[in-house]
Amino acid sequence: MTSVKPNQEFDFQTQHDVIWGDSRNMPTIADASVQLIVTSPPYPMIAMWDRAFGEMNPKIAQLLEEERGNDAFNAMHEELNHCWRECYRTLIDGGLACINIGDATRSMGGQFALYPNHAAIVTALQSIGFTILPDILWRKPSNAPNKYMGSGMLPAGAYVTYEHEYVIIARKGGKRIFKTAEEKSNRRRSAFFWEERNAWFSDLWQGLTGSRQKMGPKGPRERSAAFPLDLPQRLILMHSVYGDTVLDPFLGTGTTAAAAMRNGRNSIGIERTKELETDIENRLAECLSSSKTALENRIDKHTRFIESRIAMGKIPKHHNDSLETPVITKQERELSLSIPRELKACGENRRICSHVYWTTS
Repeated sequence: MTSVKPNQEFDFQTQHDVIWGDSRNMPTIADASVQLIVTSPPYPMIAMWDRAFGEMNPKIAQLLEEERGNDAFNAMHEELNHCWRECYRTLIDGGLACINIGDATRSMGGQFALYPNHAAIVTALQSIGFTILPDILWRKPSNAPNKYMGSGMLPAGAYVTYEHEYVIIARKGGKRIFKTAEEKSNRRRSAFFWEERNAWFSDLWQGLTGSRQKMGPKGPRERSAAFPLDLPQRLILMHSVYGDTVLDPFLGTGTTAAAAMRNGRNSIGIERTKELETDIENRLAECLSSSKTALENRIDKHTRFIESRIAMGKIPKHHNDSLETPVITKQERELSLSIPRELKACGENRRICSHVYWTTS
């Protein structure tokens, strides 16, 4: 495995805030102060989130009790729409919102139906003023032994098994512009490898295993619905630069904050459930301790890719001096990799993380 060492010349810090509150109203976050939003909200019409939506609006609990599925679905999305308006307000012009959401299937009033959360959110984002960009289909591994639901081998009564979720990508305003020489230099430093670009900028993501864990009988809910760290990490590397602020209005156990910290971005997380505080602290600490290995794995993966290219007679034309590795394109020559080194509390709900850019030894 490649060994890495710090380059002390490029030390910097990031800030990570947790705000205990409701993402439908985020007054402590200034207008146009966030470059990227990465989140996964409660999924309307998924039973584990019924209680959360009922707490947002008691009418929803009544609609579910009466098994009025479509009305409950629409009422749940009305609550989420308040958050999407706040997201639009807090994003800079050119900022992006990446929303992981799955559609729901459920029997209500004696009828089995699909509740299209993805479509409802896209429609809401468009009405608010977002520009909808091509989305990502996250193909999730399934342990289901049967690829059907309903009447088995008999036609006209079975339903396909749902094994995917969406990552909606929406932009506020036009394409982000990097104006100053410093901004342009930081953008080049924040580049990713050519082979990473080819894998990440595909509309189908596979191999990212979900991370739904039981939280115990005394936990704030029966199980966590956290997405795997690789999912927000990819989105953060794809759509932000070093020093940007990443907002997660549904922070949960802190996966987005951890991914932002690992990759040299600031983070703000909004969370209603104060009981998740320990889970968030543990997620950040775990990510801090594993970051060096994750960085070395990323470099090793690139090294193996380059070796395979050379073996096929495809000699790279460019070189990244700080990482001491050949690269495919000119844009990768200034690519720098950072790592978090120390995390300190700064007040009750703020953490300051020191980072350094690393070079290979």
